[in-house]
Amino acid sequence: MLKQRILTAAWLLPLALAGLFGLSGGAFAAFTAAIVLLGAWEWANLAGLERGGKRLAPVVGLGALIALFYLADWRLAHWPLWLGAVGWLVNFTWVVGYPARLEQWRSTTMRLVMGLWVLMPAWIGFNVLRDAGAAWLLFVLLLVWGADIGAYFVGKSLGRRKLAPRVSPGKTWEGVAGGLAVTALLALAFAAWQSLSMGATLALLATTAVVTLASVVGDLLESMLKRHRGIKDSSQLLPGHGGVLDRIDSLTAAAPLFALVHSAGLWS
Repeated sequence: MLKQRILTAAWLLPLALAGLFGLSGGAFAAFTAAIVLLGAWEWANLAGLERGGKRLAPVVGLGALIALFYLADWRLAHWPLWLGAVGWLVNFTWVVGYPARLEQWRSTTMRLVMGLWVLMPAWIGFNVLRDAGAAWLLFVLLLVWGADIGAYFVGKSLGRRKLAPRVSPGKTWEGVAGGLAVTALLALAFAAWQSLSMGATLALLATTAVVTLASVVGDLLESMLKRHRGIKDSSQLLPGHGGVLDRIDSLTAAAPLFALVHSAGLWS
């Protein structure tokens, strides 16, 4: 398994970085759309559509919506990010209330709607951040990775209090604190690199904390859906790493939320 993970990462990471930072405009929009649509194919399974045309239909529908947004020049629009933010507040209540609130989202239709407000704003968020400059897209990626690394090591060594035992038993409050500490240091380093003012630095720190917590909810949401479906990974598209959603679940929450706050120009 370790060998397979290394082999997959050896081609996957350069490809992802080349696409995210080597492309722009329509090419970047198409690259990120491909990632999101692979995620949609996996989400259809999480929603209860296991195979055949029924599983493909949500992918085609989301693809058509993405094409419409691009052709209508809405790729950089901010209002879908607001809809996504509201959707993530709903997702948060479902994660916190699991399994008591299961009936609110257990239907296939509701889970597909949930996927729409998760995946569509994520695609918009990627494009808004890339348009703002590769540095801010890089920051969000590092934020998510830093939060994950900090949570893993601190949670492994100091973790005692379970964060959401009915959703993801391995996560702890100490791990969340570790992730917040790492991303705060990252924000300070980034602020220094970008020569931000004191006020802008404080705004970035506050935003980083909120987005870090949102990334945790993104991870927990997918864990909740997989637990409900009784599966370990969203798919086997990435040998040794599970599926695309397993790799971008935190980003689906972090990217659109950070893009929304960034559009306010708090540190421009």
